[in-house]
Amino acid sequence: MVRVRDWSGLAKEVLGGRPISREEALAILHSSDEELLEVLQAAFLIRSTYYGKKVKLNMIINAKSGLCPEDCGYCSQSIDSKAPVSKYPLLSKETILKGASEAIRRKAGTYCIVASGRRPTDNEIDQVVGAVEEIRATTDLKICCCLGFLDEKHATKLAVAGVHRYNHNLNTSREQYPKITSTHTYEDREDTVMQVKQAGISPCSGAIFGMGESDLEAVDIAFSLKELDVDSIPCNFLHAIEGTLLAGRKELNPRQCLRLLAMMRFVNPTKEIRISGGREVNLRSLQPLGLYAANSIFVGDYLTTEGQEPTEDWGMIEDLGFEIENCAL
Repeated sequence: MVRVRDWSGLAKEVLGGRPISREEALAILHSSDEELLEVLQAAFLIRSTYYGKKVKLNMIINAKSGLCPEDCGYCSQSIDSKAPVSKYPLLSKETILKGASEAIRRKAGTYCIVASGRRPTDNEIDQVVGAVEEIRATTDLKICCCLGFLDEKHATKLAVAGVHRYNHNLNTSREQYPKITSTHTYEDREDTVMQVKQAGISPCSGAIFGMGESDLEAVDIAFSLKELDVDSIPCNFLHAIEGTLLAGRKELNPRQCLRLLAMMRFVNPTKEIRISGGREVNLRSLQPLGLYAANSIFVGDYLTTEGQEPTEDWGMIEDLGFEIENCAL
């Protein structure tokens, strides 16, 4: 097993253009608690080189809830979920526009329109396109969409409307994927990421950690995202919701979450790394330390779970001596 004795030295090598190896990435996940602050300081050397002390805020609107035919084991909206979540079709254009105003109030620079389901219909794409065009014409918000699998036609429509970014997570490693979902494949997800890139939309794809993957598989996820050359990488930590297939699973602790964020930063040094779902329940009191590796968070609630109050996130950023990036206010 590779052992790294100089974490800052390794960070400087990465900044000098040397990609870290899978063995070095695994060493980050195997580092001791006594080394943790050194690992985070090294990750911050990389993070601060590309992003300074700025933190990007993103806000989600759950634009279509439940009603999903997919069987993803982590998801409270899946067809197999017994979780008591709201179920409704795609929200009206007016409601999506109100969400954009709320994103601005929360000091978010990016507004994320998310809909459950395998793939959007033509009518749903047209409804989202109408909302996006109006938001783009009247605000400075950047728009991210997450609507399921895309074909070339739908990807092109979203690009023309002015969608900046499209999220479609790999979620876990290729080897682990069949254990999490049976209604689609890892390759299906890769294909949508490629469709997004070909349409000229910035690709966003990340992972959910804590679903039974080994440390080596966690490293594989980071390198797969590097090979796809995605621009933004959401790092979710499983929030095991009662009623889902993964209910009761609790594999992570705050320190290992920090190592995962640091590993992702070392492997993908120039990319936006976002602490995403499960941040509050997994990182807990160590949330601020995550921003020494990551440069982006969601502000407010997630899809079917609550986040902390925006004022707490603003205060956390201020207490760190960091600043909010691209606030639309």
